[in-house]
Amino acid sequence: MATVQDFSNNIRPTWCPGCGDYGIWNALKRALPKAGLEPQQVMLVTGIGCGSKTPDYMHVNGLHTLHGRTLAAATGVKLANHGLHVVCVHGDGDGYGMGANHMLHTARRNMGLVDIVQNNHVYGLTKGQYSPTSAPGFVTSTSPEGAIDRPMNPLALALSQGATFVARGFAVDVPYLTDLIVAALGHRGYALIDVLQPCVSFNKGMDYDFWRGRVYKVEDEGHDPSDRMAAMQKAWEYPASGSKVAEHVPLGIIYRDESVPSYEEQVSTLKAGPLVAQPMRTRPLEDYHKLVQELY
Repeated sequence: MATVQDFSNNIRPTWCPGCGDYGIWNALKRALPKAGLEPQQVMLVTGIGCGSKTPDYMHVNGLHTLHGRTLAAATGVKLANHGLHVVCVHGDGDGYGMGANHMLHTARRNMGLVDIVQNNHVYGLTKGQYSPTSAPGFVTSTSPEGAIDRPMNPLALALSQGATFVARGFAVDVPYLTDLIVAALGHRGYALIDVLQPCVSFNKGMDYDFWRGRVYKVEDEGHDPSDRMAAMQKAWEYPASGSKVAEHVPLGIIYRDESVPSYEEQVSTLKAGPLVAQPMRTRPLEDYHKLVQELY
C-alpha cells in the first residue's frame, strides 16, 4: 500500500512562505494514499497559476495545459483512460475566470474527475489583479479605485448545472481537507472542492485569521448534503449577495448525489475498458484509398 512518501519527490516548492498552496499540497499527498491509490493510478492536470505547479512537487503523472483549459484537457484524459483517477488542481483565475465555461459543461456532463480550485480571491502569479471571486472594493495595482465587479459564486453555479458533489475546504485545516479530497476521489462523477486559500503576498486582507473567524463545518449544524435546495442555501451564505465580507462561511460537503452515473459510464465504447487497453481497430486499407480519392 502506498504512503505519503510514495507521492513525494525531492523538488521543493517555490511558493511564497506561508502560501495556502502548501496546505493543499500536503492534503493532496495525504489523501491519495488514504484513498488506496498508487502514484501510477493518478493524473494531475493543471493550468496556469502558482498552485498549478503542484505536479512538479509530487511523484504522480502530471499534465500542464493552457490557462483556463484544465477541465477540457482533463476530460480528454478521462475519456482516453477512464481507469485513471484524474485530479485537477488550479486557481480561481484559471478555474472560475478563463475556465468557467468548462466548469459548467464538466458539471452538467458529470465527468468522473476531482476539481480542486485554490481560491485565494486574487491573481497571484501575475502580481495581484482581482479575480472572479474578489470582493467588491478590492484595491489592486490594476484597480486603484477598487473592484466594481460582483463576486462569482462557484458553488451555486456548479449546483445550478447539476453538479453531483460540491464541497469547500480551508487550506490551513489539512486533516479536514484531506478527508474532503478522499470523499471526492470516491465519488462517481464530477466533484468540485473550492478551497479557501490565503495569498500572503497579494491579498493580505484575507489572511489566516480572517478566515478562522468566519468558517464553520456544515456537519456541526446538521446539514443534509443530499438536499439540493439546502445545499443551494448553504452555497449562498458566501459570498452573500451584495456583501463585501461574509461572517458565516460554510466548509464541508455541501451536496452529494451518488445516484447519477458519470459521463464515461454511459459511453458504450468505454464499457469494454479504457481505450488505451483496448485493441486497435482499423478499417480495410481499400476504405482509406477510397477516402483519399474522394479528396481529389
